[in-house]
Amino acid sequence: MPKLKTKRAAAKRFHKTGTGQLKRMKAYKSHILTKKSTKRKRNLRKATITDPSNAKVMQRILPY
Repeated sequence: MPKLKTKRAAAKRFHKTGTGQLKRMKAYKSHILTKKSTKRKRNLRKATITDPSNAKVMQRILPY
């Protein structure tokens, strides 16, 4: 079987943790920030783990 190519767009957005889960940054933090509360913006700064429902697809586009 040939080598699999990594999808570079996904590689820039997701990083594998030590246990094999995928870490990502949260969305909705780029613009229109005046109407969002300080608490909401602060929570959007934190990284989170990708949902398990997407994990199978993510394994295919990030093989290494």
